[in-house]
Amino acid sequence: MGATPLVDTPEWRALAAHRSAFGGRHLRELFGQDPGRAERFSCEAAGIHLDYSKNLIEARTLELLLALAEARGLRERIDAMFRGEAVNTTEHRAALHMALRAPASASMQVDGSDVVPEVHRVLERMRGFADRVRGGAVVGHTGRRIRNLVNLGIGGSDLGPRMAVEALRPYADPSLRVRFVANVDPSDLADATRDLDPAETLFLICSKTFTTLETLANARAARRWCADALGEQAVARHFAAVSSNLPAAAAFGIDPGNVFGFWDWVGGRYSLESAVGLSLMVAIGPQRFDELRAGSHAMDEHFRTAPFERNLPVLLALLGVWYASFWGASTHAILVYDHHLRLLPDHIQQLDMESNGKSVELDGRPALHQTGPILWGGTGTNAQHAFFQLLHQGTRCVPCDFIGFARSHEPRGDQHALLIANLLAQTEALAFGKTREEVEAEGVAEALAQHQSFPGNRPTNTLLAGVLDPHTLGALIALYEHKVFGQAVVWNVNSFDQWGVELGKALATRIAAELAGAGSADAAHDASTAALIRRYRALRGD
Repeated sequence: MGATPLVDTPEWRALAAHRSAFGGRHLRELFGQDPGRAERFSCEAAGIHLDYSKNLIEARTLELLLALAEARGLRERIDAMFRGEAVNTTEHRAALHMALRAPASASMQVDGSDVVPEVHRVLERMRGFADRVRGGAVVGHTGRRIRNLVNLGIGGSDLGPRMAVEALRPYADPSLRVRFVANVDPSDLADATRDLDPAETLFLICSKTFTTLETLANARAARRWCADALGEQAVARHFAAVSSNLPAAAAFGIDPGNVFGFWDWVGGRYSLESAVGLSLMVAIGPQRFDELRAGSHAMDEHFRTAPFERNLPVLLALLGVWYASFWGASTHAILVYDHHLRLLPDHIQQLDMESNGKSVELDGRPALHQTGPILWGGTGTNAQHAFFQLLHQGTRCVPCDFIGFARSHEPRGDQHALLIANLLAQTEALAFGKTREEVEAEGVAEALAQHQSFPGNRPTNTLLAGVLDPHTLGALIALYEHKVFGQAVVWNVNSFDQWGVELGKALATRIAAELAGAGSADAAHDASTAALIRRYRALRGD
């Protein structure tokens, strides 16, 4: 974006001056001065309503944030991403996950080739496989139908489909059990298979390169579990793979007809709607999977075409920049008010922190500004009894997204209304608090009045939709994907690489051999690591 550091650009300096002038203005004051604030600071797309009026902003704040987005070339970068240009600059790749949910009539180019037809060819193979599993046509080595599918993956090959299977459980075939194993800790695989019959179990190995350390360790352990019960010759009928490495999958013993590929222009954490989502398609069926894709596509088109002042991903991105870069907010909480959506904070955590957890700008210069925040969260109402004390009365500014739905899949009495009442009550309490005078007016003793006062002025976004269905989940996923990209453009970082995970992986491979007793670790490591390796060996009695 040129030689001028971001913090020295006119738009950044204008926002810094505005933040200083904004001072300690309170949301009570902002709402009192503007009766139309709630309507003015809300918008809707793809069935998701966003109310961002409970943020520490005024009209001028939004004007300055939008000016920053324009100055950083956000519109041009969005267009470049949708054109299939190499927006992943360090790996010289496109980031065209939007093609995964594009209709068959669309055309999206990567290196001069239309990738949409290939996406739909893989989707057709996935649909055929999912229908055969769901219909009982896929049988194991003994001829019994497959009733259990265990997805072996990690990172984006686990978090996305795991989250979506849980979120859409009301739409899943109850006769099928779909489970996930990611942790290389052997307890994870042991727990997932403890009550399963090998004769009715199919493992899906998700690894683009078929070399992922943790996934391959679990795959070999699953292979032993299967072969011990059914014989080595059973492997081909009890394993499938999502991978681009056909020779490695075949060497493992997997039928090439049960290997589903995906592409370099799809990052792992953006890959749910590729073959990585095969476990989800088996769970909910191809039609529902297509509804998920349609929801994501609707949000893609909104992000691509809507003016920034009415663009949900852009608004969330700019609000995040406002708090991280000008208010010193180091964290951001995602709070979901639907039990089935409880894994969404984990998925967004990986999406955001692995994408924008960068300290180097696109041109290789150190970033002089804060970039991605720490993402965390939980499920309402459980979280209210766990960490909301800090949100309400702590010393830190923690912007929050509250996500809820008007209808439940379990309409039992008034419980869902009570759930949403809690969501709305929390955002109101966080925004407006409760003054000492109000507490004292209730007759609370003076010595306790300050303890029972709430400062308020804690910023929140509220996202409401009709019901948690596949279309809405797809729209939510795409909303956060594009929010992350919008922030990356402003901060001038690359959302689509993840070099930060590579060093630890390389060291772990070497240390694993040393833990097993292969030679001395003293020369290869620092004194602390070498001592810990020796202590581990001693504790094992090696």
